[in-house]
Amino acid sequence: MKFNTLSGSLTLASLVGSALGGAVYTISEKVIGEGFYDSFDFEAITDPTHGRVNYVNRSTAQELNLTYATSDTFILRGDDTTVLNSTGPGRNSVRIRSHRLYTEHVVVFDIQHMPEGCGTWPAIWETKESTWPADGEVDILEGANNVVPNQSTLHTGHNCSMPNSTAQSGTTLTTNCDATVDYNEGCAVQLTEDRNSFGPGFNNIGGGWYAMERTLDYIKVWFWERCDESAPLDVTTRAWIIDTDQWGTPSAYFPNNTQCDLKSHFGSNHIIINLTFCGDWAGNSALYNASGCPLDCVTYVDKNPTAFTDAYFQISSMIVYM
Repeated sequence: MKFNTLSGSLTLASLVGSALGGAVYTISEKVIGEGFYDSFDFEAITDPTHGRVNYVNRSTAQELNLTYATSDTFILRGDDTTVLNSTGPGRNSVRIRSHRLYTEHVVVFDIQHMPEGCGTWPAIWETKESTWPADGEVDILEGANNVVPNQSTLHTGHNCSMPNSTAQSGTTLTTNCDATVDYNEGCAVQLTEDRNSFGPGFNNIGGGWYAMERTLDYIKVWFWERCDESAPLDVTTRAWIIDTDQWGTPSAYFPNNTQCDLKSHFGSNHIIINLTFCGDWAGNSALYNASGCPLDCVTYVDKNPTAFTDAYFQISSMIVYM
């Protein structure tokens, strides 16, 4: 049960939560369309995952049309016009980080389209870069080279492992969250119940909703397709009050357990949305070749700008509840 205070009083959500005994939250932040410019910083930084990318600042992103917004949608994309010099910088793209830091919360993303294509590595995730991995990392949406389905993953400091959970619809791939182990694979869950959770399949159905709930007892990730009749009404209508206990079985479930104390492994985190190319994951030669992609990753990204016409996020909203 979540108790919230507003002006020293219990909110309506708290009273409803008391009556229902559920995990009830109220809106803390609603980001829609042009609001992404107000809620996020542009990170023109060297890619920590060593991608073939050149992250640009806000003014450059807007000038090059790599980001643009209307009253109800926000676009974030990579450059699709420039043939790159192999000795020059990588492909222009965008990485944004929320102003705010979050601990216990729910976040819901209404996404119409995600980047697709060989060499792409899009992600929506949470971490605190200055202290990584001590304050943890939650990858909500992440994948590479159009390989389906989506993968939700935790990365942490030492001594954190997750069980092979039966309280999720996805499939556990790895259980050690320690970022220093196994080349930082983390503890990963594939959304094997839904092949449309990533890449072209996601885009062909008009996308859907991703949600993540973080508490001291668990971290959960859900995905619902755009036309999924089981998608909760409070999610699809951007309701002021939500009850996550009514959302059904999560796609990924990471419980607090004797092998991982969530409170000590996860601190305050930013929300990050980015698109990189190649790098440690998408550019891994074994993964890249297994994806059926041509050439090597860097050469392909350098020489084929028009291959990235569909390498963009189209996000209708991001709603944070506490």
